[in-house]
Amino acid sequence: MSLYGDLAKVYEAMYQTFINYKEEYIFYSDILKKYKKNNLLEIGSGTGHLAEYFTANDFEYTGLDLSEEMIEIAQLKMPQGKFLKGDMRQFKLEKQVESVLITGRTISYLVKNSDVNATFESINQNLNTGGIVCFDFIDAREFIPFIGKGQPITHEAAFDGMEYLRKSHWSLVLENGMDFKWESTYFKKTDNKWIELGQDNSIVRTFTINELEIFLELNQFKVKEIIAKKAYAFPTYVIVAEKIN
Repeated sequence: MSLYGDLAKVYEAMYQTFINYKEEYIFYSDILKKYKKNNLLEIGSGTGHLAEYFTANDFEYTGLDLSEEMIEIAQLKMPQGKFLKGDMRQFKLEKQVESVLITGRTISYLVKNSDVNATFESINQNLNTGGIVCFDFIDAREFIPFIGKGQPITHEAAFDGMEYLRKSHWSLVLENGMDFKWESTYFKKTDNKWIELGQDNSIVRTFTINELEIFLELNQFKVKEIIAKKAYAFPTYVIVAEKIN
């Protein structure tokens, strides 16, 4: 099973309690306003949590996600919204945009160097010259040593009258950069008993700032700023970079 496929409805319920999407919107919209960008593509748009805020505040918004199940939920919530199914490693928009956001640490699922490079190459092709890409990532320097301790993590959440539980375990892989295996089991409380809903197992990559600076330079981007950002569960940074060619 996959969190972004079979478990998409569980994701929709739980992550609203993990992440303050209004605060996320304010953070990213402030960056867009700073660089005077009004139209954007959000990669990893999921079930449309940020899309609702952007469209309500007069941004020209398009969402891109690999999961059909996520897009279906987003489109039901926002029939007027524009959501595309696509792979961030290789996509083509009808016209170039002023800005691209990769939110929710979606870049973590680009495990191979070739996938990271292909993604920034695709973003370059879909951005105006002078456009910006803005993305968050898990900081390898801080997080990888923590994983080495091997402690399981449990999160509980209540949404729409239901109680959910996620039990996670992180273990080092270290085959493609600083990557790790993320194993999670999801439960819903029914009649005071935790009933298993499914499992999700993924290989996820963390990055150092220097690694990402190299990928960006290879694809004609200039780093404008690097922001330490408090985020749910992970030590996170955000990079803003400008397309220079």
